[in-house]
Amino acid sequence: MPAAMSPIVAALRSRSAQVGKGEFAMQVSEIMSRDVKIAAPSDTLEQAAKLMATIDVGLLPVGENDRLVGMLTDRDITVRAVAKGRSPSECKVSDVMTSDVKYVFEDEDTEDVARNMADLQVRRLPVLNRDKRLVGIVSIGDLATRGDDAPAIETAVTGVSEKAH
Repeated sequence: MPAAMSPIVAALRSRSAQVGKGEFAMQVSEIMSRDVKIAAPSDTLEQAAKLMATIDVGLLPVGENDRLVGMLTDRDITVRAVAKGRSPSECKVSDVMTSDVKYVFEDEDTEDVARNMADLQVRRLPVLNRDKRLVGIVSIGDLATRGDDAPAIETAVTGVSEKAH
């Protein structure tokens, strides 16, 4: 254990010590955010950024023909477009979105999702049903505020926070 443990990890370890093993069968569907707004690949970055500002999020799923085709983050807009001199009023979401979408299923255990977040070093993942339809978004914040699996939360926070090699 590192000498300088972050306050959140310390709190999670303390919480974990108070809860017995085997009580953590919580599923993603129990903690995810369900009210998800979607951008279209043909939307401009300006339209997407305005939607992000309105609903106060840093990530939008991108959907087309009832399918998830990508994810757009505020960082995508900043780094892949604005920093390269691309006009947000002309550049399309499809030009900068991430099309290799990582996701979880709504019936997965939060422990598995936390491990996936840590391995992928992502703070949010789209949630699909088994028909591969978008039903929500799960964030590291959802795990921390709604989840009961402190060790899983610690795994996610620690993994996401580590520098990529």
